[in-house]
Amino acid sequence: MAVERVAQNRKARHDYFILDTFECGLVLTGTEIKSVRAGRVNLKDGYAKLEKGELWLMNVHISPYENASWRQHDPTQRRKLLMHRSEIRKLSGKIKERGFTLVPLSMYIKDGRWAKIELGLAKGKALHDKRQSLAEEDAKRTMAREIRNRQKV
Repeated sequence: MAVERVAQNRKARHDYFILDTFECGLVLTGTEIKSVRAGRVNLKDGYAKLEKGELWLMNVHISPYENASWRQHDPTQRRKLLMHRSEIRKLSGKIKERGFTLVPLSMYIKDGRWAKIELGLAKGKALHDKRQSLAEEDAKRTMAREIRNRQKV
């Protein structure tokens, strides 16, 4: 099972507490999948939305494919996500709770064929939470640096 990571949303883990993750398939056109394979994807402002029992990916920018003819796709069009109905039902209950949203964490090509997206069930962080996360990461880096320096001596 080979996985080739195409895009990652680093800002999501900074702005949200990720409570759970889900893998979804994507419905893409020919020029879209070619751009995804080329790594021309931006997940930064993206989110997933539940409409009439279907899951849709919104605001994810997939750049137009350079070598395509006159038939191009809209870069920020909404795209249908493929997920089992039972999983969508579970998600709908969680999404309806106050403050939860679905954000794309990463996009990858699985088994050399299928474009997949990892969604995270997220709750927004307050400013003081973001500061605390940055301080913890800084402390971890400092400790790792000290350990490395002591091992060299």
